[in-house]
Amino acid sequence: MAEQIQTNDRNDEWTTIIKPRTGWFDIDLQELWRYRDLITMFVKRNFTVLYKQTILGPLWIILNPLITTVLFNVVFGGIAGLSTDGTPSFLFYMAGNTLWTFFASCINNTANTFVANSQVFGKVYFPRLSTPISQVLTSLINFFIQFVMFVLFWIYFWVTGAGIHLTLWVIALPFVVLEVMLLGLGVGIIVSALTTKYRDLAIAVGFGVQLWMYISPVVYPLSSLDESPRLRALMTLNPMTSPVEVFRMATLGTGTVLVGNLVYSVVVTLIALVAGIILFSRIEKTFMDTV
Repeated sequence: MAEQIQTNDRNDEWTTIIKPRTGWFDIDLQELWRYRDLITMFVKRNFTVLYKQTILGPLWIILNPLITTVLFNVVFGGIAGLSTDGTPSFLFYMAGNTLWTFFASCINNTANTFVANSQVFGKVYFPRLSTPISQVLTSLINFFIQFVMFVLFWIYFWVTGAGIHLTLWVIALPFVVLEVMLLGLGVGIIVSALTTKYRDLAIAVGFGVQLWMYISPVVYPLSSLDESPRLRALMTLNPMTSPVEVFRMATLGTGTVLVGNLVYSVVVTLIALVAGIILFSRIEKTFMDTV
């Protein structure tokens, strides 16, 4: 990709100097900000493409997590009888599923960035990172809609005396949502960069995300592993463990939150994001030769 630098001499005659970008971290944040209108347009396009020619349209944003929560409640809460730390099972699974759906959509929607947009990338120049950013922003909007649904159910269970309550961790919710979004973006753009050469990853990413969910405390609490110290220690290595537990602690009053584990999760998120951006910036220079 070429970088354009405009200069003017004493006669106010503008020239354009084009030179290659060779650095490892060639991400111009100011340029991304200048293209914010394009990012907004991409977000609108994402909604249009996703719900075009569907009967229920955007209602699927609510129906998908709702149906999944009902299934979790029947299978894991009713049949398997997994612990929910004394909270209503329906609300327990909805809390975990709301946050996980957001994380999974960030990865799945950004994992195919290069392959899905190869024709556009080959014809028009714009900051390539604007495409995955628009995808995670679309997922963020969906999350807010699903979170409103969660709040409505929370109010119902609270009014009926289900024993749930908010804690001071509710202050950390915006930071938790931001961390989950950045982790999903980092992992997603790493996968998208690798899929330019290894198309199998595009197929495997969906299975991988599903598997990741079952090694995260989405359908069970972290406290259920207290009798298995080694398994619990391995679970804390999962960067999504702390965000899910914080989300439940903030909204339901139950969960296992350790500051050290939360710091570890943030560090892994930053490493994944930086590594993803570096890999993305390197691949975008030559991806047209491999896609």
